[in-house]
Amino acid sequence: MSRIKPFRAYRPRPESARRIASPPYDVVSSDEAREMAAGNPLSFLHVGKPEIDLDPSVPLYDDRVYAKGVENLRRLIDSGELVRDPSPCLYLYRQTMGGHAQVGVVGACSVEEYERDLIKKHEFTRKDKEDDRTRHVTECNANAEPVFLTYRANRGIDSVVDRIRGRRPAYDFVSDDTIGHTVWVVDDPAEIETLVRLFAEVPCLYVADGHHRTAAAVRHGQKMRASDPARSPESPYESFMAVMFPHDQLRILDYNRVVRDLNGLSEEAFLARVSERFDARPTGDPRPPGPKTFGMFLGEKWRRLEARAGTYPAADPVRGLDVSILQENLLSPVLGIADPRTDKRIDFVGGIRGLGELEKRCRAGWAAAFSLHPTSLDQLMAVADAGTVMPPKSTWFEPKLRSGLLVRILDE
Repeated sequence: MSRIKPFRAYRPRPESARRIASPPYDVVSSDEAREMAAGNPLSFLHVGKPEIDLDPSVPLYDDRVYAKGVENLRRLIDSGELVRDPSPCLYLYRQTMGGHAQVGVVGACSVEEYERDLIKKHEFTRKDKEDDRTRHVTECNANAEPVFLTYRANRGIDSVVDRIRGRRPAYDFVSDDTIGHTVWVVDDPAEIETLVRLFAEVPCLYVADGHHRTAAAVRHGQKMRASDPARSPESPYESFMAVMFPHDQLRILDYNRVVRDLNGLSEEAFLARVSERFDARPTGDPRPPGPKTFGMFLGEKWRRLEARAGTYPAADPVRGLDVSILQENLLSPVLGIADPRTDKRIDFVGGIRGLGELEKRCRAGWAAAFSLHPTSLDQLMAVADAGTVMPPKSTWFEPKLRSGLLVRILDE
């Protein structure tokens, strides 16, 4: 089952929603966040990335950074820019990007279900980032930004969501990046009860985006649980805020690679090594037409690489992924990039930036670039169901959730 709970969100005044809503903390750098929030004291970047309000010399994980985040969140509340709903609610959050739309249910999900692997993961987390977000939750006493979860689509949930979407929303605006954001408040007790019951029929949830935020919320809950003699399953730290989207509405973009050098090989020698495991031919189309094919930009030319049968275990849910095939058959054995998490000779480019960004990087001095076919939701779920994890930088979800539209304070 998937246990969800309504909660009393702090939400922007309608006239302030567009100014408060901001990208999540982990998709913009500190410098980018400073520029985006300049002249806008309401931007939620002041809460998610509070270092932007301090001198750039202050270390990212300094005590002053967390204190500033608390101060900025309290300022939004005390000034009346964020107002709390009078009763516990669920929420709907729709995003539109071009011709694509996705609608999720926002509620509080169970820490215990994460611990029992009923909320499934597909990525490792980095300790420094997990520590940072855990402290952010603890200092703010809040789930300041939602986690992005998915579930196998359920017709009953779809029916209720479609009915609610026919009403007037609380917010409906287009952000500067042309993404549409619409929020509905579900405050009818009967509808809340129905959605809670229908989600209880969903066998499990999957973390799509926000593994560090999820792990941080769980760590905070575990810490509070250990020090609270009056703890109960209803204690606020026993759940965390999430947006849950049906899997058939989500879109994963490609997550591409660029490398700094050819590991001491000439271009000719490098191509010879690549051809040992891939069929390579020139192409005018840099986008891979399907799984097990790759684009490679080298020497101002695009080539299409096709992985040869027998060079990868097709039945393995992890090693059969395109990102694994490229890593195990080219990046590691040919280029010597054994650990893409730590090797500075490789970088990753989300598909939202377009394949032209790969050419731009190579013309700026990088040696080669590789375009990949996007990982599918079915592959993601298969990996999570197997209790394993994907290689780093396997998925890029778009559009990204906006922060600041819903905030959950952990006091009830």
